[in-house]
Amino acid sequence: MSGLSAAEISGLLNGAFEKFSGPEQALLRLADALAGAPVNVSDELYRELRRYFSEEQLIELAADAAQENYRARWNRVFDVGSDALYCDIPTR
Repeated sequence: MSGLSAAEISGLLNGAFEKFSGPEQALLRLADALAGAPVNVSDELYRELRRYFSEEQLIELAADAAQENYRARWNRVFDVGSDALYCDIPTR
């Protein structure tokens, strides 16, 4: 997902996924599940994901999410802060 509006980013931060397509919503729920502790992907979520994605695609998506979780947790150990790459730029 690229080119998200400030409203869409705000929705993501608040768990409001309804503005996204079905496959995107399922992936957002997967990302949330994989970021939790303990990690738990319910059978229901897995069935929903399989409606949109092949087993091979899910393996790659889960690996990408796991890598990002690893990096985020590593950054916390060493107090690596944000580069402030995102800021809400008002439209004219």
